[in-house]
Amino acid sequence: MDRAPGLSVRLKLTLSYAGFLVLAGASLLVLWAVLQQYFPHAPVLRTTRSGIGGALLPGRSPDQRAFGEAAAIALAFLLFFGLLGGWFLAGRMLAPLTRITDATRMAANGSFSHRIRLPGPRDEFRELADTFDAMLAQLEAHVAEQRRFAANASHELRTPLAITQALLDVARDDPERDSGELDERLRAVNARAIELTEALLLLSRAGQRSFTRQPVDLSLIAEEAAETLLPLAEKRGVTVETCGDITPAVGSPTLLLQMITNLMHNAIVHNSPEHGTVQVSTAISREGAMLTIENTGEKLSPQLVSTLTEPFRRGTERTRGDHAGVGLGLAIVKSIIQAHDGTLTLTPRAGGGLCAVARLPVAPPR
Repeated sequence: MDRAPGLSVRLKLTLSYAGFLVLAGASLLVLWAVLQQYFPHAPVLRTTRSGIGGALLPGRSPDQRAFGEAAAIALAFLLFFGLLGGWFLAGRMLAPLTRITDATRMAANGSFSHRIRLPGPRDEFRELADTFDAMLAQLEAHVAEQRRFAANASHELRTPLAITQALLDVARDDPERDSGELDERLRAVNARAIELTEALLLLSRAGQRSFTRQPVDLSLIAEEAAETLLPLAEKRGVTVETCGDITPAVGSPTLLLQMITNLMHNAIVHNSPEHGTVQVSTAISREGAMLTIENTGEKLSPQLVSTLTEPFRRGTERTRGDHAGVGLGLAIVKSIIQAHDGTLTLTPRAGGGLCAVARLPVAPPR
């Protein structure tokens, strides 16, 4: 936004300091004159003819003109001293703003690694600088995450396109090849590309928080997700158990259903080869509306679990079989929960498997 040039803050502070000193001096002189007007017999200090020493004598000063000249000189001195001292003090006080401005310019040019790290006690400038440093750290992490996500997404999207191109080249070089097999493989590759694109769109929608919030019951949504995934669980020999009372929360029913479905799908697919279990429970606690999903399976290290919510990260090689997904399931879960002002906690179970706890704000009572 273009604005007309004006006085700098330092100059405004300087003029304010100088004006305050002059006003204070003038007020003292006016007060002295008023006192002399109403108390003419008050003792005043008169100098002797030699100019050395003095005596307290009653009555007014005989030389009002000399007093006025002295007062004018005193005010001029106060003005000069106020301007000089105000300029110096304003520079000292505004020095932190210079460091903040330099950091802001660097951030505007795309450099988020610089930090102000303002020294000194905690005051308004220190709080502003610390808040700005925290914002720069978040921006740096967000930009790095976006760049990594864009690179991974480009790689994942390029894979089905490369496979499609290879299949078409084979069909062109071998016209007598069975077209039915080629058609089936092309359909599978195309379906995976569509699934990846829809997952990316869902992830973007959840991150933008472009949805309407309304009261929901997490227990009912969990039961709906369990019924939807029941055929998959039966196919893989996994038992799904749901329990919990009414758990009111606030959010998008569609996104929350997607979130719970992704968590349950992950728990079913990443489970024991035989007689696996998935336990789903909902409850209300001091921390909010809680959804807990635990599953049996292979033992996972805390280091691996801490990376599962990153886009296109897969926990084990078994996910590359059927129902492998596109590596965005838990990333979408995390994005949806954050969009609902909640938190997601993933911890490995001692006997193997994973425990996922989603905490969401509780719906206010009607």
